[in-house]
Amino acid sequence: MAYLMGIDVGTTGTKTLLIDETGTLVASAVDEYPMYTPRPQWAEQEPEDWWQATIASVRQVLKSSGIAADEISGIGLTGQMHGMVLLDADGEVLRPCILWNDQRTAAQCEWIMNVVGRERFLDLTLNPALPGFTAPKIIWTRDQEPDVYAKAAKVLLPKDYIRYRLTGLYATEVSDASGTVLLDVSRRQWSQEVLDELGIPMEWMPECVESIEQTGSISQTAAEATGLAAGTPVVGGGGDQAASAVGTGVVEPGLVSVTLGTSGVVFAYTDEPSRDPLGRLHTFCHAVPNKWHVMGVTLSAGGSFRWFRDALGQAEGTIARLTGVDPYVILTAEAEQAPVGCEGLYFMPYLTGERTPYADPNARGSFVGLTVRHDKRHMVRAVLEGVAYSLRDCIELFRDLDVPIQQVRAVGGGARSAAWRLILADIFGTELVTINVTDSTAYGGALLAGVGTGVYDSVPEACAQTIHIVDRTEPIAEHVKTYDEAYPVYQSLYHALKPAYDAIAERDAD
Repeated sequence: MAYLMGIDVGTTGTKTLLIDETGTLVASAVDEYPMYTPRPQWAEQEPEDWWQATIASVRQVLKSSGIAADEISGIGLTGQMHGMVLLDADGEVLRPCILWNDQRTAAQCEWIMNVVGRERFLDLTLNPALPGFTAPKIIWTRDQEPDVYAKAAKVLLPKDYIRYRLTGLYATEVSDASGTVLLDVSRRQWSQEVLDELGIPMEWMPECVESIEQTGSISQTAAEATGLAAGTPVVGGGGDQAASAVGTGVVEPGLVSVTLGTSGVVFAYTDEPSRDPLGRLHTFCHAVPNKWHVMGVTLSAGGSFRWFRDALGQAEGTIARLTGVDPYVILTAEAEQAPVGCEGLYFMPYLTGERTPYADPNARGSFVGLTVRHDKRHMVRAVLEGVAYSLRDCIELFRDLDVPIQQVRAVGGGARSAAWRLILADIFGTELVTINVTDSTAYGGALLAGVGTGVYDSVPEACAQTIHIVDRTEPIAEHVKTYDEAYPVYQSLYHALKPAYDAIAERDAD
């Protein structure tokens, strides 16, 4: 029996899981770490925290599984995309990693698009430069921290920093590299042209391979730290969304996934690279060799619910501690007591700016439509509905581009809530299905490790052998009608509030 490990360097913690070749989960563990916000709209983490969490979670999985380290056939890496880890010539981290949800680089994005030329840049990378992406962070460092920039010798993405600590190699793979906007996405290789225009040395970039290719093996030093066996192969893996798509089985046309993690992502497989002419959707390389995907992103999906829990759900937190019931379960039960549409209350989930369809770092979260009739039940439901409306914005863009939508698969922590799944089905107007995999990102990393080490012949075959549907949520016609009538109002609110968002951001910058 072959065993496969997936390591997911997430925003809130690193998760490690172990599966056998049938896809059965053997063990999993999570080790959490903080995110720092030194200024409004900034987000950073310490790469050393990821490494210590990797050590802790891997050791816990090995201990709880009872599987010997030398029985593990391969390891697949995945994690949060777009983060910038700058290393010096000795491989030492130069500054905290600037994360995917950081919004400080609006000026650098504008500079990049002007220097390269908007249409030329989109032709080369298939995506606009957005504040969350990696290239603007490199330029920001050059502009704002020249002493740090002068020492830089390598730039890595979060999961690839863990690869470096595990193997000693500087490498990445095409799905994660797509989100740097330094990759020629159509050709699946670094764009010398873009790097030259931006003045970023090619030698800073790690080797870029397909997601199923092997990228070294566990070093003796890493083996001693983690308990893994030296020489265990490590494959390319994937950015969190591409790996999650593999772990969800979205590896053929017509399948769409909706991921409710800290961010929310709507993801669809494509056989060929396809660009939204307005740059509202991302077009990235898939973790399936020589395939691509389009996706839209809501920056604060589960993050909005988590904010509500922490800021306004203290009573539910106390009840949770006394009863042992998850506070999210208590909050969603309250949301179910509020009527569909929340009697005109809307929540705009722009707590860390927004990505799709507005690409606006100045956007802010807000409740709109509050009256004396509304209470906490309405507010909780409005958060769940607001996130679902934002994800529908992405679905509607897919429809505009004629991306086939035959089945929507819901994954991520938020998808465990039957109440939230029904809200999504009602707002999308489509059936939602769930699958046997709960931790799709790390699971997808493990499957990619299986393909890369010959346990499976291909990514589609790995998915067919291990993934199946376990539940279906049908939309309720009456609810669909209510939400279809409410959705245009939701769409209008961003445009109505845009001047206020910009004014607030300008004031905060002073």
